[in-house]
Amino acid sequence: MESYPSFLLENAVNQLSKLPGVGKKSALRLALHLLKQDKEQVNDFAQSILLLKNEVKYCKICKNISDSDVCQICSNPTRDASTVCVVETIKEVMLVEDTQQYKGLYHVLGGVISPMDGVKPSDLEIESLVGRVAEGGIKEIIFALSPTMEGDTTAYYIARKLKDYDVKITTIARGIAVGDELQYSDSLTLGRSILDRQEYHV
Repeated sequence: MESYPSFLLENAVNQLSKLPGVGKKSALRLALHLLKQDKEQVNDFAQSILLLKNEVKYCKICKNISDSDVCQICSNPTRDASTVCVVETIKEVMLVEDTQQYKGLYHVLGGVISPMDGVKPSDLEIESLVGRVAEGGIKEIIFALSPTMEGDTTAYYIARKLKDYDVKITTIARGIAVGDELQYSDSLTLGRSILDRQEYHV
């Protein structure tokens, strides 16, 4: 157990150690580093976190994070609005964008169906995706979900919801190993998986 010379330092360490992947030792190192910085630098750091939490919005179309009501991707007239890539989280949007192989739009589900974790279809942005398809104009839905049991269950559930609509449903090629999380794939493999996508059959 650490013996802290200051309650304020201990409090800062406790807060920093709540971040994912940050233990008490790393939190202490970060807290001591912040103590050495100019007040202006620390204020800028704190302000950026507060702004992120208080000002960031979620795109009303695709549910990606955004500085405005509609994100930069959805509002970009050069993007192919007839193709929508369905991903689990915001991290996967960034991953797919890094491949520079995809020029369509996105839909962020906010996770995958996982009864073990208490995540039901109603907890995800599935109905909003169905609504987008129902409005017309979308010709292809691409599933870019992790090839896990939860990812496959989610893809199957959505495909069933969309079966009555005139929309092509594809899934990224299995260059991604079965059981792997999409967020741990490299850009080259993911890019090829998107280009080599296959039709999805329910």
